[in-house]
Amino acid sequence: MADDSRTERATPRRRQKAREKGQVARSRELPGALAVLGMVIFVSWVVPSWLDQWKLLWQQWLVVASVGELSNATLLLRTTAWTAATWVGPVILLGWVLALVGSVAQGGLVLAPQALAPRLDRLNPASNLARLFSLGSAGALLKSVVPVLFILYLAIAMLARDWGQIVQASHVSQRASGIWALALMGEIAWKSCLVFLSWSLMDYLIARMNFERQLRMSKQDQREETKETEGNPQVKIRIRRLQRQMRRRRMLRDVARATVVVTNPTEFAVALEYRPGSMDTPVVLAKGRNLLAQRIRQEANWHGVPIVENPPLAQALYRAVEVGQAIPAKLYAVVAELLAFIYRAQGRLRSTGSTVTGLKTLNA
Repeated sequence: MADDSRTERATPRRRQKAREKGQVARSRELPGALAVLGMVIFVSWVVPSWLDQWKLLWQQWLVVASVGELSNATLLLRTTAWTAATWVGPVILLGWVLALVGSVAQGGLVLAPQALAPRLDRLNPASNLARLFSLGSAGALLKSVVPVLFILYLAIAMLARDWGQIVQASHVSQRASGIWALALMGEIAWKSCLVFLSWSLMDYLIARMNFERQLRMSKQDQREETKETEGNPQVKIRIRRLQRQMRRRRMLRDVARATVVVTNPTEFAVALEYRPGSMDTPVVLAKGRNLLAQRIRQEANWHGVPIVENPPLAQALYRAVEVGQAIPAKLYAVVAELLAFIYRAQGRLRSTGSTVTGLKTLNA
């Protein structure tokens, strides 16, 4: 009974696992149909040259038979064997190549060591007997019988068409009768091959549809596969949460080397670093909202980093710049004024004898 829950298309991973087991959509009849059709066409093309060579060999055999020289007969036998090999060899090679092309074209070149592993269940007589009388075995028998019936009907129809010429064959020369017989056999052969090829293509389409149906997955199968390939979603969420925490801790540590912290004053906080001579533009070391902004201000207070309240600049920096990036060109002028303000304030504190760490909060 079909599983109604398997409604989803197979994923690439499922297809890859099936391929590793040697499971691909194939028709066993298609390579054979291509090979036989190619061989028939090739033989019909080279038959005229073969007839002349066979005629020459037959004449040589008659001469040797009349003379009775054993040495000449041995040489002629070798020549005949070589000639037959040169005829049969290309035909067999062509059939093998076409069969290989037909097999590879269906599912590609499949190397599946798992499919070659011995399976003891195949040696069980009971299971083999059950497969022999199963629906699959009946379907395979039907696939073999149907094209044979078509070919038989085609041959009978062609013989019935030329029945008058067959009856009058005794009134024509042997050469003409032989040529006509070869032409009729060639016609029956290539038309039968076309029937066989058409049936094989249909069989391949059916095999492909059945294969796709077998590979279908349920939603639960997809979830299980996702867990296998990408890990448990809950574990991934925990890992991402730990990574965010580590980034935040590292970001808060970097606040200690900031030049200034720009605030909203309570919603946003952005820590900037600028070292004249070693840096071209200021860089955002840390940024945050709400609780994280409060943590950034606490770190700045702890390490004596100046804090400047500038809501428009804080919001612009928070939305436009990521941590570790330089500020955009459109904010150069505003940040330059802010840094100049910080440097002037620090200079005044030094001139009055106050410590730099005493500068905590400035209003721009």
